[in-house]
Formats: sequence, C-alpha cells, structure tokens
Amino acid sequence: MPGVSYLFFIAFFFTVNILNAQDTTQQVIAGRYNSTSQQQQPYVILISADGFRHDLADKFHAKNLLALRQEGVQAEYMRPVFPALTFPNHYSIITGLYPAHHGLVDNTFYDEAHQVTYSMNDPAVGLDSTYYGGTPLWVLAEKDSMLAASFYWVGSEVAVQNIRPTYYYKYSTKINIDRRLEQVKEWLMLPADIRPHFITFYFPDVDHAEHLYGTDSKEARDAVMFVDESIGRMNAMVDSLHLPVSFVFVSDHGMTNIDTLNYIESLPGLDTAKFIIPPADVILHLYAKNKNDIFPGYDGLKTQSKDFDVYLADSVPARWHYSKSDDYYQRIGDIILVSHLPKIFNLSRKRLATPGKHGFDNFLPDMRATFYAWGPAFKRHLTIPAFDNVHVYPMIATVLGLSYPKDIDGLLSVLQPILR
Repeated sequence: MPGVSYLFFIAFFFTVNILNAQDTTQQVIAGRYNSTSQQQQPYVILISADGFRHDLADKFHAKNLLALRQEGVQAEYMRPVFPALTFPNHYSIITGLYPAHHGLVDNTFYDEAHQVTYSMNDPAVGLDSTYYGGTPLWVLAEKDSMLAASFYWVGSEVAVQNIRPTYYYKYSTKINIDRRLEQVKEWLMLPADIRPHFITFYFPDVDHAEHLYGTDSKEARDAVMFVDESIGRMNAMVDSLHLPVSFVFVSDHGMTNIDTLNYIESLPGLDTAKFIIPPADVILHLYAKNKNDIFPGYDGLKTQSKDFDVYLADSVPARWHYSKSDDYYQRIGDIILVSHLPKIFNLSRKRLATPGKHGFDNFLPDMRATFYAWGPAFKRHLTIPAFDNVHVYPMIATVLGLSYPKDIDGLLSVLQPILR
C-alpha cells in the first residue's frame, strides 16, 4: 500500500476529488456573453501537464510536442515558484503572483488567523475563496466581458472574487480524454457571443506516474506519450476550426527520484509538542503555539539538524520570494525546514513507497518546469532563456487584449519578445 505521502498527491491538486469524483457534468453559469468587442479578440488555450519536467519531451521523444515547440517558442526551462508544489505553482501561473502574495503558500499549511489547516484534500476549506488571493486569468477575462472555460485548474471551482469561469468542470477521474478533447472543440464551436476565448486544460498523468514509479520508469514514459498524443489530437481538432487560437503548454514543476529506504524520521533539538506541524515530506512549516518558543526551537534544530536546512521565516533565501515579512496572508510557518535531496521527511514513520518527489528548492535542475507556446500570437522557431513562471500571466493577458493588475509580480517585458 502506498504510504501517507502518496495520499497528498493522488487526491489531486485543486479542489477535492473526494467531494467531486461523481460529478461529471459541465457547470455553466447562465446569462453571460462576450461583449461585441471581445468577440473580435483571439483565443488562448493554457495547458498544464503536472510534473512534466523540462527535459521530458526530449528524453522520451514526444514527437508532437517537439514539432509544435519547433514551430513556435520554447524556453530552456521555466522556473517554478518555491515551494515546487502543485497548488502554489498552478495558482502562481494563473495569477502572476508569488505564493506569499496570493496565499497558497503550500499544498498544506496552517492558517493561524482562523486556526484551520488548509489541505487540498479537505472540501471544507478547499472551496473557501478566502484562501485564494489575486485575480486569476479567468476572473480577469470574465470581469471584462470575455468568457472563459476550464477543464480543471487550481482554483477554477472556487468563486474567487465571487467569479468562476462561465464553463467549468469539477475534477473527476471519470471523464476520459476523448470526451475532454471533444469538449474543448465544442466550446470553440459555440456561437461567437457565448464562445470562450480563454480555456485551461490540465493533465495529471505524468505527475502520477513519476510519483509512483520514478522519473525513469516505463510508466513515466507512457504518461508522457499519452500527454503528447493528446496534445497532437487537440491541436488538430482546433486547427480544423480555423480560429485564431494560440496554445501555451506549461508544467507546474519538475520531479526527482528520492531515497525510499532512509528517511528523516525525527527533528532533533525540537520539542515538537510546542509546534503545529502540518503533514508534509519535503518542506515542513512549523507554527509555534507560543511565539516565545520560536527562537529556542530554531536554535535547537540549527545545532543538530542533518539532511535538511533550517530557516526562520524572515530569513529564507531572497530568491524564493517567500519571506514571512512579505507574507500577505501570514500563512508561512515561523520556522521552515527543507530537506536535502535525496532525503525527505517521514515523521509519522510510515512506509513511503513513492520514489518520485518534488517540492524541493526551485532552483534545483530537477525541479525545472516546461514552457512551450505556438499559434498565431507567437513568433516561430524561437528558443528563449529560463524565466520565472509568474511572467506567463501578463503575456497571456496581453494576447487576449486584457488589462491586468499592475501590482502583480509578473512582468510583461520578460515574455513580450516572444509575441508577434
């Protein structure tokens, strides 16, 4: 049986599969229309393949993605935000904000203000809009009378600023790829006044296979081939409609193989009873029940720690954009522990049988994500240097002709050179 670590990723990454698994119906918010001016704007399909490390298309010879990126733009890699986890990164891509600014600072974290632990597995908090800051791209579009659709994305089922995409699905593993691809085509065949111009689409398959079997496994290769074949089919379907549709293909993070025999099973020098420690395996947040215990706890860990780094939350590396002093919603732990590859935490001392992991320092090569873009909005045959994923947001907003908030972390100047 897979251990506790597996339970954190398999439920999937944005609202709660436990809650929504049986609901396979399309959700449609009636009474919305594209304005006359927005009907003239182009279209963008934003695709995420979870865990699709920057080198996987080349490693497994994903012929469709290799050909499509050649006809458009490819980055050497895209850098995920810290921590290199699914929720923080998907929500950073869709809001242009670092986690400390949009509020999803981890897949699981403790909200001291409400004395509640946020978890992607918990429907009681997973759909609570107070945990989702910023302005997701679909909210940006809908507020400007441009319709949006989502076949899954972190936050797409949540009424952020009281707005959901006009068309969306609750996450379910029961909807097969044929139906999902056909739905995208059907959306783009709707009359112009109700046709979505911004669509998100999500693949969990590569991440699942890598977690269970490792990054070099046949299962990981098969998952990459599945995504590649599906992208080829989607691209052909959309091309047949003769609409100005551009594609952006990204991943949220990379993946690496870990030591599945030797774990970090204790925190020497720390009285754990004095801290709230949400369950995790690569990065641990420690929330002091009494703030007077922060410095003694830090000192004890610092002097005896092995196989992990210890940080006070206001002294983390600046390149992470993760400081407590910059934490808009005060959700980052008082002390942060980050394991060293290939070790992970296993404080419960249960058997963990998942060799693939992510969530480590986002500057490590194995955490690097993928970015490809093709279609009429983008230049051709272009390779660009690495960049942070927060810069995707203003680029897509610009393609769609949308004005975006000026207080985001993403900068249009980073990706503007890839636009025609």
